[in-house]
Amino acid sequence: MCSIIGYCGEGAAAEEIAEALSKTDSRGPDASRILDTGKGWLGFNRLSIMGLTEEGMQPFMYGNNNTLAYNDQKDNEKLYKLPKDCETAIVCNGEIYGFRKLKKDLSQKGYSFISDSDCEILPALYREYGTDMFEKLDAEYALVIYDRINDSYIAARDPIGIRPLYYGISSKGVYCFASEPKNLLKLVGKIYPFPPGHYFKDNKFIKYRDMSEVSKVIEDDLEKVCENIHDLLVKGVEKRLDSDTPVGFLLSGGLDSSLVCGIASKMTDKALKTYAIGMDVDAIDLKYAKEVAEYIGSEHHEVIISREDVIKALPLVIKALGSYDITTIRASIGMYLVCKAIHEESDIRVIMTGEISDEIFGYKYTDFAPNPEEFQKEAKKRIKEIHMYDVLRADRCISVNSLEARVPFGDLDFVDYCMAIDPAKKMNKYGKGKYLLRHAFEKDKLIPDSILWREKAAFSDAVGHSLKDDLAEYAEERYSDEEFLKGVEKYEHAKPFTKESLLYRDIFEEFYPGQSEMVKDFWMPNKNWEGCNVNDPSARVLSNYGDSGC
Repeated sequence: MCSIIGYCGEGAAAEEIAEALSKTDSRGPDASRILDTGKGWLGFNRLSIMGLTEEGMQPFMYGNNNTLAYNDQKDNEKLYKLPKDCETAIVCNGEIYGFRKLKKDLSQKGYSFISDSDCEILPALYREYGTDMFEKLDAEYALVIYDRINDSYIAARDPIGIRPLYYGISSKGVYCFASEPKNLLKLVGKIYPFPPGHYFKDNKFIKYRDMSEVSKVIEDDLEKVCENIHDLLVKGVEKRLDSDTPVGFLLSGGLDSSLVCGIASKMTDKALKTYAIGMDVDAIDLKYAKEVAEYIGSEHHEVIISREDVIKALPLVIKALGSYDITTIRASIGMYLVCKAIHEESDIRVIMTGEISDEIFGYKYTDFAPNPEEFQKEAKKRIKEIHMYDVLRADRCISVNSLEARVPFGDLDFVDYCMAIDPAKKMNKYGKGKYLLRHAFEKDKLIPDSILWREKAAFSDAVGHSLKDDLAEYAEERYSDEEFLKGVEKYEHAKPFTKESLLYRDIFEEFYPGQSEMVKDFWMPNKNWEGCNVNDPSARVLSNYGDSGC
């Protein structure tokens, strides 16, 4: 991960920008630079993943079709002024897949490059295609461009929102963009998430791609659909193995992370490095993760945590997340602690994860969808909002530990295809949720059949049922019934409805006062469906949870 900031006008001092950028130095601990454009600022914290040399450091600047190296116009080692012949400057937190082909095509058009960084091609793409470049990118990214020729700023975010970007307006009316809300707290008033699949230009947000929209429903038969699911996911994993630094894998023992590990293990000569986490009393998934690890021959590591670890991590996790959402926080504690262990005990810098499968193929609660139309409507909602929930969780828990997240299930071609599958085929009419995904990999034997067909357990529950229970008990200890009722009345938006949710919201407000609308609402099952009108987001409260937690 890296972090970026763009202050798109005059009125801020270099010291203010430097202080704001420093709030996310864990995202980019290797180097930090700020560029004075003369009409604002661009800032960058680097985590070196691709193109590890000095030449791969941002901002990237272009002029006269040549990449400009930093020159003697610097005030100090971190603060630079825009060279006179620079026409385009850019900062990007991103991973550009297939960049080598794009780089070759651009080179044939006269563009030159000085590093092996994937993001170095972006200024050239902008000069060649303008804002049409965003539709061409197969990437996870958030970026800010300063266009000196037109004296304007452009910001953009990938279509799913895997890479974070937020914005606000200063008291002087200047738009400011940054990787995380904490970068913006002293620069702007209200903070908003940058909408995925949009770019910002001339004070307007313009949609260039909506991954939830389906132009034509795919009517292929089941076997053809599963074949395509298989091939697209394999490609999604393969392209995300491209890294100049070591890659590790989160392995919960559930279907999604196990498939990612199983696919990757067939593509690499060395044993994967896999990591699992569990409570010290009732971890559900550790045994399943170990079963997968032994099957694929990975170098497996277990991280064991206690109630004390969970409670101690809670404020750190909420600060990192910038969220008060119940299920996001529960699931983040395990992910935060396992990534902390990876950072402290290994040289791994890239982490492969299994997010975004449920949003496409269904949760436990989507078994209650009354018809295909409602199933698809729910999938559309989840994909549009995922940048506020599971994707946010993965990004923050991983990046706060100076690691980079890669999400194969978020591959644009994969999501685009799977969202267009006839929803009648995706509904659970097979006696097993996510049947298409399971059947797609049935023949490969990449993971044990017992894992391929295992019922899903919620991640926070899988770390250990006691994790959720410990948090609820801790909240119960913090508030009397009277204090709870009084505390709830403090809030209008996303009003807490349990002591646990009040605890999370109170901690959130300590770090992000008045910024609750950065998250739309609490992640909950669709209460309009029969069987889903529950007051806790955990799948444990659903009647169909069955042996998921065994």
